[in-house]
Amino acid sequence: MDKQVSARSTSQKALRINLDEKKYGTIVEIGAGQEVARQFFLAGAAAGTIAKTMSAYDMKFSDAIYGVQEDRRYVSKSRVQAMMDQEFKLVVERVGDIRSKSSRYFAYAATVAAKSFKSDNECHAWCGIRVQMYPGAEASEITVHVRMRDDNAEAQQQALGVLGVNLIYAAFYYFENPKTIIDSLTDNMKTKRIEIDSIDFQGPYFEDLDNRMKNIHLIRSWKTRAIMLKPDGSVAVPAELLYKKNVLTIRGSFRPVTKLNIDMIEQGKRSFYELEDVTPENTIAIAEISLNDAKGNDANFSEQDIIQRVQVLHSLGYHVMISDYTRYFSLRAYFRQYTNLNIGIVVGMINVKQIFDEDFYRGVEGGILEGFGKLFPDHTRLFVYPELNSEGEISKFTDVKVPEHLRFLYRHLLENDFISGIDCSDKELFKIFSRSILKQIPKGRGNWEKALPKDAVNEIVNNKFFGFRG
Repeated sequence: MDKQVSARSTSQKALRINLDEKKYGTIVEIGAGQEVARQFFLAGAAAGTIAKTMSAYDMKFSDAIYGVQEDRRYVSKSRVQAMMDQEFKLVVERVGDIRSKSSRYFAYAATVAAKSFKSDNECHAWCGIRVQMYPGAEASEITVHVRMRDDNAEAQQQALGVLGVNLIYAAFYYFENPKTIIDSLTDNMKTKRIEIDSIDFQGPYFEDLDNRMKNIHLIRSWKTRAIMLKPDGSVAVPAELLYKKNVLTIRGSFRPVTKLNIDMIEQGKRSFYELEDVTPENTIAIAEISLNDAKGNDANFSEQDIIQRVQVLHSLGYHVMISDYTRYFSLRAYFRQYTNLNIGIVVGMINVKQIFDEDFYRGVEGGILEGFGKLFPDHTRLFVYPELNSEGEISKFTDVKVPEHLRFLYRHLLENDFISGIDCSDKELFKIFSRSILKQIPKGRGNWEKALPKDAVNEIVNNKFFGFRG
């Protein structure tokens, strides 16, 4: 990114747009004042940029202008898209014939649930811009979902004002580099004021762009800690996906996903469904891929490599979460933001040994006890898949050897059902090793296919994933 450009203040960004007579559009904001519009007016010369600002707070007025969306929610992606549709269409219809042919039109929209005076509500927003990348071009869109972290409405409004200017500016000046767009969204804002957990690029200019890859960049640019992907490949908002759901997750590299991985997930489901009030209908199973290695460092896998793993998991019908979490208690805390129901984590015996390794808690003030206190405070359980011991016999979770001074802690967890075992459906599955399979795939069709579900094999072969040569 150009250092001179990236160093621009919010006011300087707004003023640069205002002084460009070729950029013209509307700004509509619902739910947190008109902070974005205010930034442009404060910068000066806004009359050359802004055709209209509006804030239709009353639901009846808002519905009359933008229609009633199918989900009947006002702070939603469908609502912000309806706002952009309507406003962009109006600005082109009303001034398209009288302004310069070199004009590039835009419509910025935001629908917000800011901190309420009377309740402890979820504070989030959908913000988007529909914009012509070139004069006369069919418009493209950038839409983001934002969670506000400030503890008062005034601060949240101010943060959204800065974000909105950044988004409009990035759409005009960084559109050729979506990663730069993402990087710039929190310019001139202190860290942890907002979280951007979803971004969506649509339209003719972005038609060859893989939104999944760009959402991974949200994590690597510190805009969020995790993203969620539905089985159809679309990016999900965690608060919507996990709302009133029991969550069962399994962490793995899934490079590629094997029958052993699938057995762990399915056996975990079977045990999870035995818990009170846990059913397939109110549960979501998630395969989680961490970008980090065991020491918490970025493993530096390419986005393409990660997406290949994700797409194979999608072919089997799984939701996927990509995160930069290393410790399991951080993973539990992430889920607990969105659901008060049961959380189950499927692990292998090696993961249990890691959890009881005190070196795993370096940097945690309370050490292993703090880690366990954060992992098992409420309705959270580990489901432990067995392994083969040196004699070739199945070793179960009760056989785990922990350090002598921690054995009573382990017994406490076992006796209170914080840790329970799950079965292996076929002893032959223990002969499957992902690293070995990964070496075989580039050689073409072969015995490696027996270790993977059929749909996973088809996905790899048809798309030439993991270096497959057919």
